[in-house]
This record gives sequence, structure tokens and C-alpha cells, in this order.
Amino acid sequence: MTVRYGDALQLVRDEVDDPSTWRVPTRHGQVRCFVYRPRPGRRAAPSTPGAYVHLHGGAFLMRHAAMDDFFARWVVATTGAVVVNVDYDVAPRHRYPVAQEQAHDVLRWVQEHGHERDVDGTRVVVGGFSAGGNLAASACLQARDAGEPPVRLQLLGVPSLDVSTTVKPATIPRPMIDERIVGLVRATYFKDAARRTEPYASPLLADDVSGLAPALVLTAQHDALRAEGDAYAQRLSDAGVAVEHHVVPGQDHYFLDPGDLDQARHWMRVMSEAILRALD
Repeated sequence: MTVRYGDALQLVRDEVDDPSTWRVPTRHGQVRCFVYRPRPGRRAAPSTPGAYVHLHGGAFLMRHAAMDDFFARWVVATTGAVVVNVDYDVAPRHRYPVAQEQAHDVLRWVQEHGHERDVDGTRVVVGGFSAGGNLAASACLQARDAGEPPVRLQLLGVPSLDVSTTVKPATIPRPMIDERIVGLVRATYFKDAARRTEPYASPLLADDVSGLAPALVLTAQHDALRAEGDAYAQRLSDAGVAVEHHVVPGQDHYFLDPGDLDQARHWMRVMSEAILRALD
């Protein structure tokens, strides 16, 4: 399974060079990461830039980090940060908690070893879209529980945060997320039903969400996963975590509409400006 939606959103393709590759050690073997860097002189930034660790979507089934190449380039061009786009393992060859633990391990490695690659590991943001939003939230929970330094920001775009329950019925025809897709994800990546309520699988169900990194949460008006993201944003806020929450009007799960570039550019700017504020 793969997607091509990012092609229409390549707004700064020529401003950022193609990525290099890192092989980052994790408890599940080495994970390939595509690393995008700002060009010298493109932006006034610290000599050692901070990092944005990105986790792509794809329902834990599509191993295709390049689907978010457009966003990685956008973040580099607009913030001056280094983007680490993680090519984590997916189903059916791999099952929970592999991707969640890989996300945490890559994040920790960037924090601890970034200086070896000319990255400021003390200035790190983690984020992702859809399944990647789940992984980003899970990585932050794992880091907190391990007593590790928090990241500057967790960016959760249309995140999947509760894999233990069925999604609500769609309010629009032909929704992107339906019971068939949810059933496929559960039957493959989250095959062990007894583990779906674990907080690292379903961050929304964590007993305690205090002490986590500040969050930017974007949900979409017609997305079947909206309720999960809305509820998590509220739980974080109630726990004293600084939260910026936006509901993207008129959109389904794919909240960056390639048919409306003004709208897409606006929300991409909201995200990149939040990353920039956190890293600065």
C-alpha cells in the first residue's frame, strides 16, 4: 500500500536538498532515517540547528516515509531545523510495540547523539500525522516514564490515539477512515487484542498524562479519529500541559487538502511556526 498525495504539496522542493540517510540503532535493530538539512545561508539560525523528528502516517501498514517528503522539506525551509524522517517498521511483518519502541529509541538517540551529527540534541521536537501522531505521543509517554528529558514540543496531526475501540460512524460519504481500515489495522499491527489498551498503544487511555511535553494538536472536522485527538488535547490541558489545539474545518482525515493550496499552506505554516517557536 502506498500513497501519492504529497506530490501536490511540494511547495519548497527546490529550496531543500535531497536527504541523506542515517542508520539509528534501536532495540529492534537499525532504523533508516532520511535526514534533511538547511542549505548554508538559507536562513539565519544557530550554527548547530535543532531537530524535528517526524513519523509518517500510513495506518501502521505503509512503510513509505517519502509520503511526507513535502512536509520535511517545508519544515527545513521555514524553520532552519534538521528534519529526521523515520522509516519505522510496519505490519504485517512487524507488530506492536515495534514501531512505538523504534520511535522512542530514535528520539532518544537524536537527543543523546545529535551533537555527533551537528544537531543540537537539547532542542528537539517530535511529531507525526495519523499513525505517526500515535507514535509521537507514545514516544513522549515512554520518555517521561523513563525519566528522560522531554522534547520541546509534540506535534500531533490527526492522530490515532485509541486503538481499542471502534471509530464513530462517518458523517460524510466515503470517509477516509472506516471500519474496514480500522479492522485491518487491528488485525495486523495490533493483533494482540489484550495489548490495545496499553498506554503506549493507546495514549488516550494513559492513566496519567501530566509532565508531558507541550503539544500542538490538529484534528479535522469530518475525520473519524477526531474525537480521539480532541479528547487527548483536553486531557493534556486538564493535566497542566500547554496545548494548542486546532480543528481544521471542512476536512476529512487528510487535513492538508492538495486541492486547496491556500488552506494547506496555512496549516503547514501553523505547524512550522510552532516548531520554530519551540526550537527557538
